[in-house]
Amino acid sequence: MVYKMKSVNDLLYWWKEDYRFKTMSSAFGSLAVTVLFALYNGFLGMYHSSLWYDSICVYYLLLSLIRAVLLLSERKIARIRGNTARLRRRVFLVSHLLIFLMNVSLVVPISLMVKLQKPVNMTLIPAIAMAAYTTIKIVAASVNMKKKSKSDNLLLQELRTISFIDALLSIIVLQNTLIVVNSKGENSAMLIVSAVTSAVILAGMIGVGVFSFLSGLKKKT
Repeated sequence: MVYKMKSVNDLLYWWKEDYRFKTMSSAFGSLAVTVLFALYNGFLGMYHSSLWYDSICVYYLLLSLIRAVLLLSERKIARIRGNTARLRRRVFLVSHLLIFLMNVSLVVPISLMVKLQKPVNMTLIPAIAMAAYTTIKIVAASVNMKKKSKSDNLLLQELRTISFIDALLSIIVLQNTLIVVNSKGENSAMLIVSAVTSAVILAGMIGVGVFSFLSGLKKKT
């Protein structure tokens, strides 16, 4: 479907009623923010010679690449007449290969967080604000995941999936930030808590990707 806006009312109607338009628009906004965040962390990595910033930059670059592949492919496929299921399935398989690489890239930054070696330069109040933002992010991603069944389009569903995976990573980052802000020096108890919860959430991220892959293979569109 090609959108041709004639008035602001068209935009509002599509946002309210058209699942594809809302998903694509949100994903384009997320893509822009993710690219900027990747570049920002890349700059900090070079400036501070920090493995944390370098590794998280790689993660966000892969996340940006996945979103870009899904968005650009969906826009192109939508202009093609006829059966496009095979094309979407090919992009779907490629995106899951990238998701696998993205999850693998998280081993380094999560390991650093577990050891409480992630640079944290904030006080309690910004950390609480970060907690509020993360809560909103995970709730929104969870609601969108639940709404995936509104569309049989594999690529739109995949956009929702990677947003949920990204939200899960935010929980790990938030946990690490709160631990560092509220503890002084190395705390063995907190190291254990961080290791266990990070492992569980990482397993959940991998599980979401695997479930999405297996579910997509069963679909015909």
